[in-house]
Amino acid sequence: MVKLADSLMTIEDLARYLKVSRRTIYEWLKSGKIPALKLVGQWRFQKEKIDLWLEKQAR
Repeated sequence: MVKLADSLMTIEDLARYLKVSRRTIYEWLKSGKIPALKLVGQWRFQKEKIDLWLEKQAR
């Protein structure tokens, strides 16, 4: 079983994963376009939720 903490990505991790700039991630966050968690003042992203979000975007 994968622990939540093991599946969390930082902005840098997500930018690499999606092959977009950090600026693009920040723009998506500002517009509420991407699923994210804010933990202790830092953005984190669950890989599983990002993958589901990507599937929905493709439709």
